[in-house]
Amino acid sequence: MTKRKRILFTGGSGKAGRHVVPYLLDRGHRVVNVDLTPLNHPGVDNLTADITQSGEMFNVMTSYANFDELEPGTGVPRFDAVVHFAAVPRILIRPDNETFRVNTIGTYNVIEAAVKLGVTKIVVASSETTYGICFADGRADPKCLPLEEDYDVDPMDSYGLSKVVNEQTARAFQRRSGLDIYALRIGNVIEPHEYEKFPDFFANPEQRRRNAFCYIDARDLGQIVDRCLATDGLGYQVFNAGNDDNSANLPARELIDRFFPGVPVTRPLGEYEALFSNRKIRDILGFREDHNWRKYVKG
Repeated sequence: MTKRKRILFTGGSGKAGRHVVPYLLDRGHRVVNVDLTPLNHPGVDNLTADITQSGEMFNVMTSYANFDELEPGTGVPRFDAVVHFAAVPRILIRPDNETFRVNTIGTYNVIEAAVKLGVTKIVVASSETTYGICFADGRADPKCLPLEEDYDVDPMDSYGLSKVVNEQTARAFQRRSGLDIYALRIGNVIEPHEYEKFPDFFANPEQRRRNAFCYIDARDLGQIVDRCLATDGLGYQVFNAGNDDNSANLPARELIDRFFPGVPVTRPLGEYEALFSNRKIRDILGFREDHNWRKYVKG
């Protein structure tokens, strides 16, 4: 079991966070959720704050989690880790410039405060959209498959671009601090109730092309975050956060031939191996998925 940590988690009330935070609590961690909206879940501490305000980020990272931490009389405990998920979650919610501003300035503020306050482990949410397929103008092909972390990421949208900038921000702070800062390129998040959509995905696989057919079960994402917290000494790292298989019931080779014809394939793939490769988190973090879609989708 992972050693119990005191974790500041930004964006824990969002689609991914509301599953990752309970996973971390179940692993015995103490979690302070920093969001504009509190997370109503037993055991989580909430602080309302805005990531675009640098002072607020420094303040919440030097704050008590709850009243019980006043009792020892030894001052505010230090956070062991910061997990940063808060963001405008995609394009077409806010104006493009505002999406870029919130996501990039917010990430800078969170990482800066964590580094300057001596937090030794930082995990930030990047995105599958950095690969430039999801929110492309028109039908975009990847340069090669599978999509792996050494890919020359090249999005053309404000959201994907903000995540590329955030990865570079994380890299810069890691260089100056020597701390562990890991960026997770999170695949299309699937909550437990959303497996009801998969039969339609199978009947109409084209609708999953922009995601390169990837998905990450929100609970498996919790495991990935926990494994990041438990794995020290890697410096700056980027990890694809996805499940083992595609969100399609077709072999990988057939998906490539039908939907990405002519795209070079850089290595042999397993019969149903995800085109959005999670090989790095399996090899380095020891990730083993618990929630493959086959557990939940009949037929």
